[in-house]
Amino acid sequence: MVALDSEDDAIQRGEPAPDFELPGTDGDTYTLDDFEGHDALLVVFTCNHCPYAKAKFEELNHIAQEYDGVAVVGINSNDAEEYPDDSFERMRELTEDGTIEYDAYLRDESQDVARAYGAVCTPDPFLFEVNGGDFDLVYHGRIDDALNPDDEPTEYEMRDVIDRLLAGEEIDDEFRPSRGCSIKWNED
Repeated sequence: MVALDSEDDAIQRGEPAPDFELPGTDGDTYTLDDFEGHDALLVVFTCNHCPYAKAKFEELNHIAQEYDGVAVVGINSNDAEEYPDDSFERMRELTEDGTIEYDAYLRDESQDVARAYGAVCTPDPFLFEVNGGDFDLVYHGRIDDALNPDDEPTEYEMRDVIDRLLAGEEIDDEFRPSRGCSIKWNED
């Protein structure tokens, strides 16, 4: 397992969220339009098996539960052929048993969405401000300061950014790269 930091070739502050149409573990299909009633959208490229991603399940569940104005959307883009624990069936199991309680947990089988966002690791979070159907990136960075799966966080950086965004403050924080396992890309 190699820890990988998110990279600079991802979408940049002020750029719009690339749209998607992806199946969710609840049986529905989601697009960006499904989240336009929120003040913010937190898209997190994640998976079921990576210890870095698993270490953030609880914090992402907390954000999804405590922030009514924020939609938390997990997107799993990993190659499930090579990594069966990242299968859509396993994603469903994790939402059904309450391990993952995001607003939506989506499957990016083609990996096109991960590529469009420039996601490289799990977890790789992107926070968007929602304005009348527009989703503009305000922050691409880590969820908290616990850089290794066994570390306990002391600063909940994403919560702080969300609090300031919802208070109407301008977000100009330097992006602090997330750390995790690389997205498991298909070979074809």
